[in-house]
Amino acid sequence: MSSRSRGRSRPPIVVTSEDHHKLSRIAAGAVNTMPELAAELSAELDRARILPQGRSSGEHVRIGSEVRFRDDTSGKETTVTLVWPEDADIAVNKISVVTPIGVALIGMAGGRSIEWTTRSGDIKRLTVMMVRDPLDALSLN
Repeated sequence: MSSRSRGRSRPPIVVTSEDHHKLSRIAAGAVNTMPELAAELSAELDRARILPQGRSSGEHVRIGSEVRFRDDTSGKETTVTLVWPEDADIAVNKISVVTPIGVALIGMAGGRSIEWTTRSGDIKRLTVMMVRDPLDALSLN
């Protein structure tokens, strides 16, 4: 477990086998360029419950999920879509899973809270208020 998450209680998380596989490769590739983030992502993947191939949970944040969360310090709510790094665009609230907050959100269920460490080293706490499954978003279009 990384120094960033040591000693903190972590809520259970769930990831699809497809996301787990790709995220594991990304974490391994980031060891030299972003060692702390790679360690945090690896630690999260190590503790995740992995769904069998082809299965997903609309209740848990995964790649493509729209997520509304609350910063528990300020009370501010933000809605983002969690995406792969190449699809990130903060201007339209698409955040990369390979960011500190992206790592914190992956696999989380609505109503759960987690502490995460910002790039500047501050510890924050967020609560997931709503998760919209990517398949639900497709059916709205």
